[in-house]
Amino acid sequence: MGVDLAQLVQTLVDRATPEPGSGRLRLPTERDLTTSLEISRGTLREHLSTLEMLGFVDRTQGRGSYLQIPDASFLRIYFDLSTQLGHLSRDQLDAARVILEVAIAESAARLATADDIDGLRGLVDEMVAASGSGHDARAHDAHLEFHRRLYRIADNPIFTMLHDGLSHVLRDKIVNRRRLAAERAPLAPGRTRITDTVHHGIVDALDARDGEQARAAVRRHFDVWSDLVGGIGPDRAT
Repeated sequence: MGVDLAQLVQTLVDRATPEPGSGRLRLPTERDLTTSLEISRGTLREHLSTLEMLGFVDRTQGRGSYLQIPDASFLRIYFDLSTQLGHLSRDQLDAARVILEVAIAESAARLATADDIDGLRGLVDEMVAASGSGHDARAHDAHLEFHRRLYRIADNPIFTMLHDGLSHVLRDKIVNRRRLAAERAPLAPGRTRITDTVHHGIVDALDARDGEQARAAVRRHFDVWSDLVGGIGPDRAT
């Protein structure tokens, strides 16, 4: 009989056993699986290879196979291939990122601790200082970390994985956007860049535990970038 990938996954989950001492979920041998599922070894290996590529299975020669929780690699692959095949555009992905981050800000406003707020303020200060001293790469890194931390504060692995996948496929666009902003709004001595300082409003909203203010602050953040380098967002993606 034929066994599709979903059926195989259910069988693997049902038959995996905790390995003493490691807590890992060990899979039955290929011989056991081919017998119980009544499929060929070639079909089984094809399905296991797919699951391994997606990060759900770890196979090591001589040590066996294990189920594991994947990282966002499979979403990166999906978004990459979907854009290359023309199924998704980077504009659509960019618009989805904006919608997601607005919602994340509201959630983070409810959950942020004092330490979270201090950490975010420190990252904004790092952005401002790095831009002011001409270290755009360092400012960019602090900017990315600021947004990654918002997702961690929201504490939902689904959104964290989506952010990882979207950031991956949009990385070149994000880097280019920051370069254009720096070119179009060069800093005079002693001045700050609004694309950095606009993040203060997000932190202030989180500190006030005001979800609606946080949503508005993130929207303003994207509006600032849009005014400098072109439309960003669900209605203005370029």
